[in-house]
Amino acid sequence: MATDHIVKSFDTELQHLDNCIAQMGGLAETQLAEAMDALAKRDALAAERVVARDARIDALEHEVHERIVGLLALRQPMARDLRAVVAALRIATDLERIGDYAKNIAKRTLALTQAPPKSAVATIGRLGKLVQGMIKTVLDAYIDRDVDKAADVRLADQEVDQLHTSLFRELLTYMMEDPRNITSCTHLLFVAKNVERVGDHATNIAEAVHFVVRGQEPESRTKGDQSSVTVIDERGRTTR
Repeated sequence: MATDHIVKSFDTELQHLDNCIAQMGGLAETQLAEAMDALAKRDALAAERVVARDARIDALEHEVHERIVGLLALRQPMARDLRAVVAALRIATDLERIGDYAKNIAKRTLALTQAPPKSAVATIGRLGKLVQGMIKTVLDAYIDRDVDKAADVRLADQEVDQLHTSLFRELLTYMMEDPRNITSCTHLLFVAKNVERVGDHATNIAEAVHFVVRGQEPESRTKGDQSSVTVIDERGRTTR
């Protein structure tokens, strides 16, 4: 922390809170990367390991919450310190959700290994790389209290939304072309949505960083994901 408190132990407690968030972030980043790798390689054992490790992130979230309760009760932080504590609570929740989405991707992978491979997995891989980059950048932004890096993450989410919409249309078309694709494509639709939601949570963290540094929420952004209003006609053409 940049501030220097009269009570040195307060600085130490705030630093421990940052360390817990950083550890959570590292685990969440690894979980997503390994879930995406398991999907690409159709590796059921790797997917099972991702599912099993999710409990570590849950335990860290619980530790963060306990630390925050203690800080609020005993230290009664104010101004930027209070913003940092509130942001840590928000960020811990976002990181726990990222871990959950990684686990969900791994579970879908277990089902997908039982079906023929689909070319759309490569597109989902590109989506995953974009989101992994967002997580790395936003964790750096949090540690450095860097609002410019946080702003870069918010911009990157637009590209994620656009690619997710394109992927959604591609998978719907595959299902219309051949009903035998429905099962695997449905699982891939959920995987793609999980990855897109990870991008949203990375963006939430970026907005929390902005809140800590600037003392206010950033301007609202418009979501670019159009999958919820996309319609494919009987000829496989997009009508919206």
